[in-house]
Amino acid sequence: MMPFTAILWHDLRMLWSSWLVRLWLIATGLLAMVQLIANWQSFQTAPLIAVLLLPYIVFPWSLVVMMLSVNPLSGSRSGVAADGILSRPVTRYAYLLAAWTARVTLVLSVFLVVTVPAIAIVALAERSAPEDEVTVYGIVASLTVVALVLTLLVSVGFLLGTLFRNTLLAIVVLVFLWFPVNLVLNAFSLEEFSPISLTQALPTLLRQPWQEAEAEPPEPDLDATFRDALNFFSSLGGGSSPEPKPEERGSFFERGDYEDFSLFRVILGYGIPTLVSIALATFCFCLRDV
Repeated sequence: MMPFTAILWHDLRMLWSSWLVRLWLIATGLLAMVQLIANWQSFQTAPLIAVLLLPYIVFPWSLVVMMLSVNPLSGSRSGVAADGILSRPVTRYAYLLAAWTARVTLVLSVFLVVTVPAIAIVALAERSAPEDEVTVYGIVASLTVVALVLTLLVSVGFLLGTLFRNTLLAIVVLVFLWFPVNLVLNAFSLEEFSPISLTQALPTLLRQPWQEAEAEPPEPDLDATFRDALNFFSSLGGGSSPEPKPEERGSFFERGDYEDFSLFRVILGYGIPTLVSIALATFCFCLRDV
């Protein structure tokens, strides 16, 4: 346990001392502020929170996560790993899992430090935007699934960093693997597998209560019944019924039907590939010469 803890804290200090992480923290805070100012009066609460989470799942912060995740076992870091494993009482598993844990901890810390205060401002402030209710369960569940997507991205980058000794090559492969696959999966609107579709489903998740209330029987709509009767008699007399208005194309968050959203399926859809990536990275690292 001591080597694991020592490597974990050492990696966290090394990561935080890098300008990439510090600039990322500043940039993500500034972008969140700009998003709040630009959409404060026009967006409802749930879509506005989803806009704040969008850069972490899709673009641009996913690129930063890729760069942070692929370098623990590639490039100059491979020599450090070899020295630690061969000359010190550090097992391969301890080194690998400590490096992975450090990157996941850093990525999630930056994500939560910026988004939690921003979401609290949106949820608690009084705005002139159209009314929209989000639940505490929906906010916690949304933060959980976004954190799971970021963990998956770190794990996939970690796997590629284990397979390739060249950091730049690992990043290029990850970019050309992650974004095209997401675009293809988004065509099927599968939030369980596509981060883009998951982002579109976030407003639905943000409005979900902890427990679904029992549905009450709908009240009879007398106006709709009267209109249907008029249309029926009009069709008997040869009259033409009014043509329906063409459906307007919705915004980014209104292009899919996610009323059957299942948090359990989403957790399985992103959790299983994460575990598989970690297992493959561990297996490949154990077979590699250090």
